[in-house]
Amino acid sequence: MKRFDATFNSVEKKGDMTTSSKLTDATRRRACSILTAAVWIAGLLLCNGVFVAAQCMGPGAPSTTQTKCLTAIAIPGNPIRSFDISWDNPDRSEYYLADRSNKGIDIIDTRHNTFKKTIGGFVGIVLNGAGTAVDNNHSGPDGVTSHGKWLYAGDGNSTLKVIDLETGKIAATLSTGGTTRLDEMALTTDGRLLLAVNNAEDPPFATLFTANGDDDDNSVTEVAKISVDPSVIPPGFGLSIEQPAWDESIQRYIVSVPTIANNPTGCNYGQLSGAVTCSGAILVIDPTNLVSPIENVVPLIHCGPNGATIGPHGNDMEGCTPNNQPGDLETTIINTHNFHYVDVGNLTGSDEVWYDTGSNRYYTGSSAMPGGAVLGVVDGETNFLIEAIPQSSASHSVAADRRHHKVFVPQVAPKSVVGAGGDVTTVGQQICGTTNGCIAVYAVPSSEDKEE
Repeated sequence: MKRFDATFNSVEKKGDMTTSSKLTDATRRRACSILTAAVWIAGLLLCNGVFVAAQCMGPGAPSTTQTKCLTAIAIPGNPIRSFDISWDNPDRSEYYLADRSNKGIDIIDTRHNTFKKTIGGFVGIVLNGAGTAVDNNHSGPDGVTSHGKWLYAGDGNSTLKVIDLETGKIAATLSTGGTTRLDEMALTTDGRLLLAVNNAEDPPFATLFTANGDDDDNSVTEVAKISVDPSVIPPGFGLSIEQPAWDESIQRYIVSVPTIANNPTGCNYGQLSGAVTCSGAILVIDPTNLVSPIENVVPLIHCGPNGATIGPHGNDMEGCTPNNQPGDLETTIINTHNFHYVDVGNLTGSDEVWYDTGSNRYYTGSSAMPGGAVLGVVDGETNFLIEAIPQSSASHSVAADRRHHKVFVPQVAPKSVVGAGGDVTTVGQQICGTTNGCIAVYAVPSSEDKEE
């Protein structure tokens, strides 16, 4: 395959766009006859006369950053128009993407940077009433997490799907009783409890499930519904709860809340005309206390968060975004033991955020940055912003593999290909090398590399 790549690159470097037409049908047939399974995607493009441009080009692959664009993984099927949360399972060397465009969970081999398969059976993309945009509240899959051989994913019809990764099949589908998507979720360290949120219900709620841990057989069951007091999240205004994260150090779930009432006193959460002025909060949830599971509501200062991830020393990164509170320009890192916080300047607009123990860094899917979407990189010890790398305009999902020192960032296809929701820049196409979207793979320094 390297010989094919070299040929393609040499054609491009010559600047002769007619050179590709000199490949005869016989040449293509000979090339296609020797393709192996490892290169079938690139071969398929060749056999159809579609030529892949160089990957990892343009502003999304700067040569000056510590985080290097390594390659891009093509996803067969429909061009990527809409996706949601992603997850990495280092024990299986697998990365999972909630790919609405192909109605399933894409599985990537993180050791070899190759596509493995898509597990289908999800709602897929649902458009708004006018048919002009993706209806996020009813599309799926959405949230995703895993432990051992079990993958858990929320769907657009308010169901939790439990997937056996050994068989590649859905082992169970459980309804949470809502009418909108089941979204973000988090497992305890042992994989025995799962907290999943219906963020788009009004009022929103969370559902606590028993989970399978390392069991061979599925036994997921609902334990309890968890609702927030209406004085904190008033109903009728479309307010939500977002990403939960399990903090092993305090044995509690930390849950992002984009907007709460009276933070500060008299602020506008939607009950008044004009822009929202209320900040968000984090919920501290004790899953062992089913009578009163919400142990604390901790107001944040000028932060409307979506994503959440637990870093070192009991620190929790909250992905603040101006989509929730106009004017947010920072990312908040708050300690879950004492609730002291620091702000990371010049980084905002994040949906999914991820802490990677392999590099001791946070990574952010910051799609609502004022200057365009970026992959944010923050030092886990100093909490300083290291770099911000441009991404496709809807790039809001990120996950890192701590064992292989890689970060995976999905890219949407151009708007000219998929319509509303597509990339309005050329960044994604330059990273992917195609107009179908992809999963960008970035190589990152390990903690050992940093110490040397």
